[in-house]
Amino acid sequence: MKGSHLFLCLFSMSCWVNLMPTTGNKIFHFGACRVSMSMMEIRSGFTAIKANIQARDPIRNLSILSHPHSLHKVKSSERCCITHHLFNFYVDKVFKHCKTEDSYVNRKISSIANSFLSVRRNLGQCLNVTSAAMKSLGELDILLDWMEKS
Repeated sequence: MKGSHLFLCLFSMSCWVNLMPTTGNKIFHFGACRVSMSMMEIRSGFTAIKANIQARDPIRNLSILSHPHSLHKVKSSERCCITHHLFNFYVDKVFKHCKTEDSYVNRKISSIANSFLSVRRNLGQCLNVTSAAMKSLGELDILLDWMEKS
């Protein structure tokens, strides 16, 4: 009897520990998705290399993510899908092509990329792929209209 109480106590404690974010991590809500990540670690890594990276930016008069109709107006129900796509873009396209001659900068980029990989994996587990695919296909005319106007 005492053994079963001990087992239950240990099992409950291990479940509780697994649900708690690790030190420095915060739980972010992207629609229905809950993802734990260390924003402080990612920000710290980026802050350390920001000036170096931005000095290499050949297109300084254009900002991709700060446009008024971009991220700030995304509906809560669409945040998981949008965030997953952004993390895919950063992992598959951005980090792979950001190599410098500075090993310190490369290590920071690698650390940020690893954090993004982990978050992307977690987002992928809670993403409703079928729903996202139907939503994207259902709005194909918006993309086509935008392309024709460009």
